[in-house]
Amino acid sequence: MHGPASPGWLLVALCAVTGAYCVRRMRGAAAEERRTAGDEALMGFGMAAMAVPTTVFTPPSWTWPVYAVVFGAAGLRALWVAHKGAHHLHHAVGALAMVYMAVVMGISAGQGHVHGGSSAGLPLVTGAFLLYFTGYVLVSGMRLIPVPGVAGAPVGWGDRPELTQACRLSMGIAMVAMLMLI
Repeated sequence: MHGPASPGWLLVALCAVTGAYCVRRMRGAAAEERRTAGDEALMGFGMAAMAVPTTVFTPPSWTWPVYAVVFGAAGLRALWVAHKGAHHLHHAVGALAMVYMAVVMGISAGQGHVHGGSSAGLPLVTGAFLLYFTGYVLVSGMRLIPVPGVAGAPVGWGDRPELTQACRLSMGIAMVAMLMLI
């Protein structure tokens, strides 16, 4: 990721921990929840890999097309299963944003850019993704507000819906940060 090293490492840590939690959610979940958690784990680990500061490690030029293909395939899969729920559409938008960032970062790397700013990207596309993910973050944050009087069967820490929502919120925040740094 182009930009200062400290925010890059914070993004790496946030996204890697989120990805690990999503892998944990895959255990013992129903098939559909397992697939959703797997999609989110892929996104978390992919974002972590893309957020590694270029001052520490500059990926080889073939990395960016690989990211674009992997996330392009993930986006197509999300669109394919979108009839099952709106969250799959969000996964498709997220995957498309990752493809866009991979292309922009590949172009930036080819031009020798080492600092942030959307000089290599299309400001309109970057702005549209920023608008979408900012709205997603605001809505996800509102969903974390507790609802009084809701009691249910006790669940383990890996199955708590508020942790799942917090992970989705943190990935949305990370996506906003990454889009601002490309």
